[in-house]
Amino acid sequence: MIVKYMLSKGNAKINKTICYLYKIKNLITNNTNKMNIKYQYLILIAIFLFSNSLFSQKIDRVDPPNWWTGMKYNKIELIVHGENISKAKFSTKETDFVITNVSYAENPNYIFLDIEISSNALAGIKTIDYKVGRKNKHLKYELKSRENSSSQHQGLNPSDIIYLITPDRFSNGDPKNDKIKGMHEQTLDRKSDEDRHGGDLRGVINHLDYIKNLGMTSTWLNPIEENNQDRASYHGYAFTDHYKVDARLGTNNEYAEYVSKSHSKGLKVVKDVVYNHFGINHYLIKDLPSKTWIHNWEEYTASNYRATTLFDPYASDFDRKIMNDGWFDTTMPDMNQQNEHVAKYLIQNAIWWIENYGIDAYRVDTYAYSDQRFMSDLTKTILDEYNSFTIFGETWVTGVTTQAWYTSGLKKGKDFDSHMEGVTDFNMQSAISAAIHEDFGWNTGVAKIYYTLSWDYLYENPNAMVTFLDNHDVDRFLGTIDNDLQDYKMALGILLTTRGIPQLYYGAEINMDRGGHHGYLREDFPGGWNGDKVNKFTSEGRTDDENSTWDYISKLSNWRKNSSAITNGKLKQFVPENGVYVYFRYSDNQTIMVIVNTNKEAKTIDTKRYHEVLKNFTKAENIIDNSIIDLIDIKSEKRSTTILELK
Repeated sequence: MIVKYMLSKGNAKINKTICYLYKIKNLITNNTNKMNIKYQYLILIAIFLFSNSLFSQKIDRVDPPNWWTGMKYNKIELIVHGENISKAKFSTKETDFVITNVSYAENPNYIFLDIEISSNALAGIKTIDYKVGRKNKHLKYELKSRENSSSQHQGLNPSDIIYLITPDRFSNGDPKNDKIKGMHEQTLDRKSDEDRHGGDLRGVINHLDYIKNLGMTSTWLNPIEENNQDRASYHGYAFTDHYKVDARLGTNNEYAEYVSKSHSKGLKVVKDVVYNHFGINHYLIKDLPSKTWIHNWEEYTASNYRATTLFDPYASDFDRKIMNDGWFDTTMPDMNQQNEHVAKYLIQNAIWWIENYGIDAYRVDTYAYSDQRFMSDLTKTILDEYNSFTIFGETWVTGVTTQAWYTSGLKKGKDFDSHMEGVTDFNMQSAISAAIHEDFGWNTGVAKIYYTLSWDYLYENPNAMVTFLDNHDVDRFLGTIDNDLQDYKMALGILLTTRGIPQLYYGAEINMDRGGHHGYLREDFPGGWNGDKVNKFTSEGRTDDENSTWDYISKLSNWRKNSSAITNGKLKQFVPENGVYVYFRYSDNQTIMVIVNTNKEAKTIDTKRYHEVLKNFTKAENIIDNSIIDLIDIKSEKRSTTILELK
């Protein structure tokens, strides 16, 4: 009768196990004539206890792992995971932490608990009761006291320069975490472009002073979350745990230390986040809550990456669906953000990292491929909670109008506001590249910068755009211009004086120049590993050319941080003529003149054309060499950007 009862309660897998154990019991009973009835019943009881444990519901994960008092976002949804956990009955006696709804998934291993946290809730451990059969069990959930106000998250502005780092390739500060037992990828080979190299959070922490001395004001690390993938996990864009730092990069405590020490040195922290896709080995993918958790196809279907389909008035539904729902990669399932549970999971995770670690900004990876209504909700929710926080999206698209469509304020072609003030300015990057590569013409060469900026009326705040020469996805800029250091400084001069928030990719200051395969773009920083032949974190380890570039960036970067014309001033540009482009940055108490000469010979600049700005000035100081010149006829060296503070 005991066995019949167990069979009636268990699932197929458990039933099979019980039947197997029952056969063992019969075997013992039938072949042990001298065994008395007492021992036979002891065997039965042991079988019952073992089998009962097989089908008793056990919670193995709750996301988010904790929450806070005093939050505007005080209605959270807990994703509870455990074998057959949906069969449990949940309740709570807490009066300030109340279960308002229970939702079920297709998969019986999940249950969703909607929790409302009262405005006067007290911090501490909250108890959620759940009943399994006749057993009463308890889930302990931590509600923390909010330590920081929302205004303490600094956000970004044009006084900032972002230093972008691929942590695995920057510096190995802790060789003990190079390989982690039990993780899928065990390779560590610095000669391989796809394997892990061992860089980590400790390596970044060790070089924060270097970054500050270079003139940077913030760091952006490629994602630090766990990427327990089978291969090429070093880049970080395939999360397998949204709440845990990848053990090969360090720990959550080390991430907290990185943020704290950055802030103590005056460096802001930008976190790279991914909402479009998960890694294939994420527990929410390996054990899907429901079929609608991800976008499913009969066979692997990649996105067409055609951002224009989202606003094209003539776009086919088929093309738009492929753009929105196609996968980014075979090992990166595309998330269905129209699923309310997916949306809540991602929004809560976004808030959790900000509140837990005090970071200042988010860079949203593959922003254009996420569901745009969902992204609007996520962005607004974050900004409502943290009014000084900054969010900028990656929009790797062609055309200023396409890029601007994703930003806040521009509602043409959509019936919602993105609330996304700035995005990565790939079109400005393309224009600066054209200024270096192309001969000057009506709409070629440096004229492309002029035209690109003329479309800034499309943006609610052009100064929120994040400008750059290169990043972890595109060829190193120096390599694309045949390692011409003069042209390189011309481009850097434009980047660091035009509108927007500039971003510099690690190694740009020491003339890194590789292109092609992504692994080439993310090469190791020499000196970041014990045993490296040279250490380019020091001037002694750098060549004369490398120090020349380093010094140029450092001087210009440290100067611009305190320049009112650059940090909160306006921009006035003049139509380029004869390969020369002149623009001004100005505020109430400072005026900067920038002359870009793309010609292969020096030019004398007739200042009469710029009288509307120059009329009150007679002299100027060159920002780089501190020389003083008269503002009559200005000599501009060939292939150069001249930066002058007017006196």
